[in-house]
Amino acid sequence: MKGGSGGVMSTGPADSYPMVSIIMPVFNEESHLERTLCSVLKQDYPADRFEIIVADGMSTDRTREIVLSFRSQPPNVRLVTNPGRIVSTGLNTAIHHASGEIIIRMDAHTEYAADYVRACVAVLQQTGADNVGGPARTKAETYMQRAIAAAYHSAFAVGGGRFHDVDYEGYADTVTYGCWRKEAFERFGLYDEELVRNQDDEHNLRILRSGGRVWQSPRIRSWYHPRDSLLALFKQYMQYGYWKVRVIQKHKLPASWRHVVPGALVMALMVLALGALVSVLARWLLLALLTLYGCCVILASTLTALRAEKKLFFVLPLVFGCFHFGYGWGFTRGLEDSVFRQRKAHARFERLTR
Repeated sequence: MKGGSGGVMSTGPADSYPMVSIIMPVFNEESHLERTLCSVLKQDYPADRFEIIVADGMSTDRTREIVLSFRSQPPNVRLVTNPGRIVSTGLNTAIHHASGEIIIRMDAHTEYAADYVRACVAVLQQTGADNVGGPARTKAETYMQRAIAAAYHSAFAVGGGRFHDVDYEGYADTVTYGCWRKEAFERFGLYDEELVRNQDDEHNLRILRSGGRVWQSPRIRSWYHPRDSLLALFKQYMQYGYWKVRVIQKHKLPASWRHVVPGALVMALMVLALGALVSVLARWLLLALLTLYGCCVILASTLTALRAEKKLFFVLPLVFGCFHFGYGWGFTRGLEDSVFRQRKAHARFERLTR
C-alpha cells in the first residue's frame, strides 16, 4: 500500500484524472435531492472528468423535475428510469449506464465534502482495495434527528460496527456507500436485486468471501441526514432486520454476531411472554430480561446524552428501542417468511420506506 495522507491527483492536466461515474438511486426525494446535488456539483474534481447518473424509481413527487433542472450545467447529470423502484435495481441500472472507469455510489439523504470524489479515488489507488468508503457521519437539525444521530454512533444501538467510528482507518467488513473500479462488478457481480435493504452489506460480504478487500478511510467525508421520527426509524430498521435474514440465508452464516442479537432478544421476549401465561418461572425470566434490558438502555442513554447533548436523554430510551425492536421484529418476520414458510417477501417489506 502506498503511504501518504494527501490525494494523488492534486496536480496535472484534467485528462490525467480517472473518469468517474457517480451513481445515485432515488425515489421520492424532493425534500433532500436538491441539497445533495448541490453538494455533488461543488466537488473539486474536474467537472469534465465525472458524470452523475440518477436512477429514479418512478417517483411520484418532484424528484425527476429537480434532476432535470441540473442538466444544463457541468458536470454531466443524467436521469435514467429504474422500473424496479428499489435501491439495488437502481444501482445496477446506473452501473449499466456508467462510462467511468471508477464508480462512486452516493445517496440522496447525504451531503458530501468538496473533496469527496477526489478522496475516494485517492484512497482506492493508494490502498489497492476493491471497495473504499468513509465512516458513517451524521448531520442532524431537529431534536429528534439529533437524538437518532447520537444513538446511531453508540455501540449499544448498532453493535460496534467499524463504519460508525468516524476516526477508524483500515480494513472493514462494510463501508458507507462505496467506490470501486468498474471491473470490480465484473469480478464480484452486481447488487442482488432481491434485496430491498442490506444490498451494500451483502455486496461487501461477497467481496470479502471472494478474497477481496474493503477499506475505510476518514478522509472520505459525508454527512447522512437521519430519519426525523420514531415511526420512520422503526420502519427503516424493521426492513433492515427483515432483509438481513435473506442475506444470512444466501451466505449460510451471518457476517457478524451483531446482526442476530436484536432478533434473538425479540424472540426470547415472545417465547417468555407466551410461557408466562402458564409458568411462574417464565414470568420471572421475562421480568429479569426486561429489567436487564431496561438497565442497559438507561445506562446507554445516560452515556450517550453526556457525550452528545444532555437534553436528549429523555427520548434516547425510545430511540434505542426503535433500533433494537424495529430490527428484531423485522428479523423475526424474515425468519418466518424465508425459513419457516419459505414464501416470497411480505408486501410491507418489498417497498423501500422513507
